[in-house]
Amino acid sequence: MRAATISANLAPGYTENEAIHYINQLKTQVLTADTRFAFDGKAAQFLAAKGSMVGIFIMAIIFIYLVLSAQFGSFLDPLIVLLSVPLSIVGALFSLWLGGGTLNLYSEIGLVTLVGLVSKHGILITQFMNDLRQQGKPMFEAIVEASAIRLRPILMTTAAMVFGSLPLAFATGPGSIGRHQIGWVIVGGLLLGTFFSLIVVPIAYSFIGKLKRL
Repeated sequence: MRAATISANLAPGYTENEAIHYINQLKTQVLTADTRFAFDGKAAQFLAAKGSMVGIFIMAIIFIYLVLSAQFGSFLDPLIVLLSVPLSIVGALFSLWLGGGTLNLYSEIGLVTLVGLVSKHGILITQFMNDLRQQGKPMFEAIVEASAIRLRPILMTTAAMVFGSLPLAFATGPGSIGRHQIGWVIVGGLLLGTFFSLIVVPIAYSFIGKLKRL
């Protein structure tokens, strides 16, 4: 079959998803029934990443959950730790929207990275709560003391990661758009994820922790 390649660049203000959607609508009006059509280049990468992202994200959650289960020796502690992850993703998507970004290969990489970064805060608090309870302290006292003591290292860790990601968010030059996506996802997700980690994890521990035997 004879073949032809049509190349184009995105105009300012348009995203890859919008361009692909427009072309899919246009091809039904322009191409005949015996004509084959396929995307190539960045468009093909975008579609491939979009189709596999859900599976990758689920596998990342499962992998982290299993690793934490082995670390804590419990299936309840990882559940407490990961409760703040969905809320951090909301913050990441909101900051991505404010920065004019979209869900693409780069922002999806940032989301997977964010899962591990936010989980670290829950680990710090939950492990310290367990240690205090093993020392014989009541649950409520252990939750309050662990949250207060771990507040400073969590805030310092968040500040370090946020400031470390700002160069990505404000990058310039060739390839800067991709770095913007990763940077804003990490910055927004960490800020909101840290806030909810300090609230959701202690509250969840006060309910789920009653089911544990230390």
